Amino acid sequence: MLLSLALILMIGFSLSGILNRFKIPGLLGIIFTGILLGPYVLNLISPEILAISTDLREIALIVILLRAGLSLDIKDLKKVGRPALLMSFVPATFEIIAVTLLAPMLLGITTLEAAIMGTVLGAVSPAVVVPRMLHLMESGYGKKKKIPQLIMAGASVDDIYVIVLFTAFLKMYGGEVFKASSILSVPVSVVSGLLLGAVSGIIIVWIFKKVHMRDTVKVLVIMSTAFLFMSVEDLLSKVVPISGLLAVIALGAVILKRYEPLAKRLVGKFSKIWVGFEILLFVLVGAAVDIRALSGAGFKLVLLILLALVFRVAGVYVSLFKSNLNKKEKLFTSIAYLPKATVQAAIGSIPLAYGVEAGNSILTIAVLAIIITAPLGAMGIDFTHPKLLSKD
Repeated sequence: MLLSLALILMIGFSLSGILNRFKIPGLLGIIFTGILLGPYVLNLISPEILAISTDLREIALIVILLRAGLSLDIKDLKKVGRPALLMSFVPATFEIIAVTLLAPMLLGITTLEAAIMGTVLGAVSPAVVVPRMLHLMESGYGKKKKIPQLIMAGASVDDIYVIVLFTAFLKMYGGEVFKASSILSVPVSVVSGLLLGAVSGIIIVWIFKKVHMRDTVKVLVIMSTAFLFMSVEDLLSKVVPISGLLAVIALGAVILKRYEPLAKRLVGKFSKIWVGFEILLFVLVGAAVDIRALSGAGFKLVLLILLALVFRVAGVYVSLFKSNLNKKEKLFTSIAYLPKATVQAAIGSIPLAYGVEAGNSILTIAVLAIIITAPLGAMGIDFTHPKLLSKD
């Protein structure tokens, strides 16, 4: 295990640094490190690490979402309003509909299999998007119109919506009847997650003000609470749907609201923790990519991904209709909504394991989506934000 961790960190940092020097997002080098070291190429990542890969990726995601919450002013979210709500489901819906209509024609699969494929493709990656939006917030880009906050808020709910649909379609394939309550669980999980995070944040701030402890200990308390949120989500999933990730963001936002000096100190600590966890997260995402699935990948799969992205961009423009964003800002928001990685790596292989006939095609397109859109979206955000967003 120690050798695996050493290789992950050394090669990941090296490739990331090399690509950054050529003005290419280091993220691409980190994902490639995972593919290279993963079980489908050199197989140098120990089975012990791969066995807990899902948990490690979840911890890394919690770290960046806590940092996001501690930087997310509730007043800014109120200003964003309607567009943030629409961004949480409209672009994904457009993309899912596109794949459901086009995949049967291009790939010869059934409509239900195409719908499952659409939900695998439909989620944006908070792990790619959120760190970049935080950087824009710190740099002052899009600050006046709260564009980074708009994108972060929408991307956080987008995943919940897509995963709920994915689960519903997969159950339909297994013969279960589709229930409208499945869709209703999305707003319920959002509200319950926000309430859980907000109440916990109020209690934690009260404790921090009453009991003196070092900031390092406070970081551990906050992270432990965030881990509990994810456990509560799993425990109560059959009773009350709760979004643990939204609870994490709400926790950070409430700490900022009620104890701003502490929140600003903790942001720095979480930024340092993220340096290591970013490498770990994307290396493990890369390790989950089964490049063997690409052996039979053809032009039609790539075409389907690109056409689906066109529909996704159309969904972004519909969500921003009559908003105060200008043409350049709408274009940037569309680019920021392209990257896919974490969700696709997590659920791409499930249909194949579930016995879906088109499971291999779904896995292949999930792998292709990560390889195409993660670097495309990351480079798009990094290269275009100085030209498309105003800086305050």
